[in-house]
Amino acid sequence: MAGGTITRADLSEAVYQEVGLSRNESADLVESVLNEISDALVRGEMVKLSSFGSFSVREKGQRIGRNPKTGEEVPILPRRVLVFRASHVLKNRINDSLSKVSSETPH
Repeated sequence: MAGGTITRADLSEAVYQEVGLSRNESADLVESVLNEISDALVRGEMVKLSSFGSFSVREKGQRIGRNPKTGEEVPILPRRVLVFRASHVLKNRINDSLSKVSSETPH
């Protein structure tokens, strides 16, 4: 599914197919995992998923930005941003799949 989007329903279906729980139990499990990740991030904790990557929340201070259309300077308020760092395992899988795809296409 190149260029597609994976949804909660897709994840639930994958759990249903792989684990053998009922569809409702699979949906509940996916929802529970996503809620646990979200709650940890809201608390400011880092979430590390082995062989996948880590999520963390970073504080960004107030700064002056510029409206690209008008050139006017505007203050950008302090905020928290979500940061994801892919693991080397995930990066290697992505790059390996890219090299396989590019080697299969005729030049």
